[in-house]
Amino acid sequence: MGAGLQQGLDYSATLGIPFVFASNGDGFVFHDKTLKEGEGDIEKTLTLDEFPSPTQLWEKYRAFKGLGPEEERIVLQDYHDDPPDKQPRYYQTSAINATVEAIAKGQDRNLLVMATGTGKTYTAFQIIWRLWKAGVKKRILYLADRNVLIDQTMVNDFRPFGPAMAKLSTNAKTIEKDDGSKVELITALGKHHSIDKSFEIYLSLYQAITGPEDAQKIFRDFSPTFFDLIVVDECHRGSAAEDSPWREILDYFSSATQIGMTATPKETKYISNINYFGEPTYSYTLKQGIRDGFLAPYKVIKVHLDVDIDGYRPKPGEKDITGAVIPDQQYNQKDFDANLVIDERTKRVARWVSDFLKQSGDRFQKTIIFCVDTDHASRLRQAVANENADLVKQNPKYVMRITGDDSEGVDQLSNFIDPESRFPVIVTTSRLLSTGVDAQTCKLIVLDREVGSRTEFKQIVGRGTRVHEDSRHPPTSLRRPIRSGVGLKQSRSERQSPRSGGAHRATHHMKDCTSIMSFGLRSSRSSNN
Repeated sequence: MGAGLQQGLDYSATLGIPFVFASNGDGFVFHDKTLKEGEGDIEKTLTLDEFPSPTQLWEKYRAFKGLGPEEERIVLQDYHDDPPDKQPRYYQTSAINATVEAIAKGQDRNLLVMATGTGKTYTAFQIIWRLWKAGVKKRILYLADRNVLIDQTMVNDFRPFGPAMAKLSTNAKTIEKDDGSKVELITALGKHHSIDKSFEIYLSLYQAITGPEDAQKIFRDFSPTFFDLIVVDECHRGSAAEDSPWREILDYFSSATQIGMTATPKETKYISNINYFGEPTYSYTLKQGIRDGFLAPYKVIKVHLDVDIDGYRPKPGEKDITGAVIPDQQYNQKDFDANLVIDERTKRVARWVSDFLKQSGDRFQKTIIFCVDTDHASRLRQAVANENADLVKQNPKYVMRITGDDSEGVDQLSNFIDPESRFPVIVTTSRLLSTGVDAQTCKLIVLDREVGSRTEFKQIVGRGTRVHEDSRHPPTSLRRPIRSGVGLKQSRSERQSPRSGGAHRATHHMKDCTSIMSFGLRSSRSSNN
């Protein structure tokens, strides 16, 4: 009778359900996790007539969770009625329920840790929707640090909020939605930063409502109690630091319930998400996502060029291509394309990536190349274009630079992440695409810079682990090796080359010194958490 009970217990742990039944058709074995010590056996046999009613099970669940009448009313608020093809996945349901329950019971700081590509924004939407419809959170602020994150959110997952929603921005903008139609975003800021306070759902960049000058701190135009709920996207970045100006916003609205969302919570001596938001209300890891088939597995290919291994030291008095003497020192990976540009190395990287795509049989695999800075992204774009001149002649958008200072490139971001749009195919970038961009069809990620932060590496890998249902091929990551202790200078914006005329450029003839390490289709046991 209880033959399937153990499997049911595994499912119940995953789903957070306290009741498990197993049956052979003649009766039931009932495992009840809500029982306290001394209240009876945790497992017992039931006849068919003794099977508990939904009302009885709910009463047991309500008592187990400590839900009073008001908490019960909030918890029972229904989800937004999505179409059949847009229902929450099981882990999203668990995250939504856990957060709504915690907030209903008075928990004002909540942390959701969900792997990149698992639908944090949609999860946040359902949480906000239920709390908003229940009437317990009437004014909500959603914070992010990149325009593309706000714009994508407004026209996609948050679209059901309709006219109740506005962006805290003075710039009106027309966005193309997933279905190809266009919509103009509603804004709540006037030309002189006057705020329209008639909306209920506000979305904003941190940078748009604060800054070092008092005149820039327009969040103070709201009363400290104006918002009931604040949701912080990618909270491992600005809001994690106690001295961050972005934290100032959260402290100002301290009476509001606050939810932090991240794939990679940051915990250092000086920065802590957990110290501020508390232990995660719910977690869903990259390992779980790959195991469940919601995220694509990935394989890593390490490519070593001789100059990366041996370093480079100029000859005494050697000059760069501008005629300036190159400082006599040993240059290594952290210097390349920052303090020293080796054009031959740039060409080799472009050739390696291009050859990889050619050998794969599909030169139209969406590819992101992460560079040291915006200048490096520009040089590498040119090198890749030269390696693929035949396709660039057909369409110059085959390879593009997409960085924060290139408006033409940024305008093509929506086409790059659109599964139905063929161009651009290859993009070079610095920091802009490292997080938050939903590139479902990205097949190849190239790291041509050192990444000394595991947090950033996981975010970058997340650009390629999203699964597009029509294309379930695992992404590949071509990268420099990550070296423990090699510092990646953290920056909230893309770095420019340190010299006004760019880095020194040296002539260096190189031979390939390549080792390839392939982990294949990583199993759940070997995948990162």
